[in-house]
Amino acid sequence: MVDRSRGGQGRGATPRDLATRIARRQPADGFLRETFTLPRPAARAKAREFLEAWPKAAYMSGVESWRELPGDTIEFTMRRLPTAD
Repeated sequence: MVDRSRGGQGRGATPRDLATRIARRQPADGFLRETFTLPRPAARAKAREFLEAWPKAAYMSGVESWRELPGDTIEFTMRRLPTAD
């Protein structure tokens, strides 16, 4: 039985809380992840910088997810393998 009497207060009250809880439950798939929240031009530059530092061919790096926030801000998660094989 689920207790719905709190009306959304407490644990998981905001989308960020929910995202944080879900991120903690991610399976141990071997990838390292970094999440950034930046204005759009800085987000593009950071993604390019990340991919130059950790090339996709060697580290299977890439943008795992992204979303647009108010104020032309982008929140995105980059992932890569810890070592190149």
